[in-house]
Amino acid sequence: MGRPRTPLLDRERITTTALQLVDEQGDFSVPQIARRLGAQTGSVYHHVDGREGIVELLRERVTEAIDPGTLDLVPWDTALEAWARSYRAAFAAHPKAIPLLMTSPVRAPRVLEQYERAVSLLLAAGFAPGEVMPLIIALENLVLGSALDLAAPETMWELTEHTPTPRLAEALAAVGEGRADRAFEVGLAGFLGHARALLGT
Repeated sequence: MGRPRTPLLDRERITTTALQLVDEQGDFSVPQIARRLGAQTGSVYHHVDGREGIVELLRERVTEAIDPGTLDLVPWDTALEAWARSYRAAFAAHPKAIPLLMTSPVRAPRVLEQYERAVSLLLAAGFAPGEVMPLIIALENLVLGSALDLAAPETMWELTEHTPTPRLAEALAAVGEGRADRAFEVGLAGFLGHARALLGT
């Protein structure tokens, strides 16, 4: 039997298949990827550096959707706000990937380069070196938590007659639609306000 004209395996196909599995079930396995691509499990390992290598390919794929131009905007807080919004949108498209990606070390070169740019932005703005990573991590916590919130049901509180919660019911009714978006705006405004206060601006 001759070799297929289109190769069954390459890094792009492996990444696409892994992301499909993550979107469906929140995780992947190398045998699952192989079965979907009609290949042997061992053949997958010829193209990637094990499971950890696939996780980093997934990280690169998801973060490709973050607009790289946001970190070039001025002033620094405009850049940071635009980066946060683009970052949130990228991960909101694949919320089930968040736990997988956030519990493994970042090694992907293109992703590390983006962190380097964010750090450089804050240092150039005048932040002390010791303030930079806490700010970036706090912003990521806000962004990724909100991306997960976007994937949650619009109604996260099921009120019952057995537990009277009239104030909660009133507050929930007053929110209306777009709960996750409104909460993100509150968090982002608070974050930026804190960051500006650190600089005394």
